[in-house]
Amino acid sequence: MPTDPKGRIEPGYDTHIFVCGHERNESASRPSCAKRNSLDLMRQLKLLVKASDMKNIRVQKSGCLDFCEFGTTCVVYPEGTWYSLEDSEAVEELFRCLKEGKISKKHLLKINS
Repeated sequence: MPTDPKGRIEPGYDTHIFVCGHERNESASRPSCAKRNSLDLMRQLKLLVKASDMKNIRVQKSGCLDFCEFGTTCVVYPEGTWYSLEDSEAVEELFRCLKEGKISKKHLLKINS
């Protein structure tokens, strides 16, 4: 039986972060997160996590999370907290809050009704 190269003995992560990487074409009626540099923001968060002492956390691109109208969409599990990441400062704030075990209230995804 193969062994995990990272030494894990159980599947899963304590924290799993998905950043929308969906891209719609120019003529689409809805915006897309990829056009807002979501993949660059995801890479920034990934590098921050990798350089930290945080363990068992995964940051990855997702398909469409279906809230692209409200900014670059990100969801953190297991708590299921949804964020809108506007820029690098938002990523840094989210990272600080993750490290402290808090929710970044400033960047919570807000759906205007």
